[in-house]
Amino acid sequence: MTSDDKTTPTDHQDAADAQSRAAADTALLEAFGGVRGMVDTTVPGLVFVLLYTIKRDIHLAAIAALGLTVLLGLTRLARKETLKHAFSGVFGVAFGAIFAMMSGDAKNFYLPGMLYTLGLAIAYVLSAIFRYPLIGVLLGPMLKENLSWRTRNPGRFRAYTRATWAWGLILLAKSAILFPLYWWGDVTQLGWVKVALGIPPFLLCVYLTWIFLAKAPPPIDVIAEMEAEEKAERDGRPDRRPAADGVDRH
Repeated sequence: MTSDDKTTPTDHQDAADAQSRAAADTALLEAFGGVRGMVDTTVPGLVFVLLYTIKRDIHLAAIAALGLTVLLGLTRLARKETLKHAFSGVFGVAFGAIFAMMSGDAKNFYLPGMLYTLGLAIAYVLSAIFRYPLIGVLLGPMLKENLSWRTRNPGRFRAYTRATWAWGLILLAKSAILFPLYWWGDVTQLGWVKVALGIPPFLLCVYLTWIFLAKAPPPIDVIAEMEAEEKAERDGRPDRRPAADGVDRH
């Protein structure tokens, strides 16, 4: 075997770190819905504002947006994909459609989603202030580190805190743009601005989260640690089964 063929503990550690970071990237996209999630949450709003701008019919625009959301959910179901993001989209559009039709004000189609965004922004900020950053709480179980980053991995704690602040402040800025349009603008202005602010802030939040976590130490796999401890206990436990002659040979 040549020196090039030899593997060192450092090589194994580097490979483990690379695998851990790849898992973190995948978990990050999964947690927030990825590209498909952005489509599911953005396109129905686009359909609503487009139809309302052309037809000025709240019922037609609301029913079309809701029908498209249901169709996107059924497509996910047919492909056996996760439905958690589809369900949130269906409920959000359904509440908005019902609210708009009952009130007769097309701007109310967007109000439930705006309130959800504002509430989420406040939750991010408060979780960072109280040292339970929501990004870490969401990603920890997906990366098999649970909450170990709070006490055992200060580098990841800082990264999760920064990422959570980024999400909170960016969503607060988005709310600061939309609510004045809801109060003083017309529905066409609100609709197009909301569609325009659907994907870019989300991509910025995901990108900043990726940057912060890429510079942080890899997650501690507490699940693997628990399994290793259980295996060590089993391997070290003496066999107490009675021998065939009834004599305990241990």
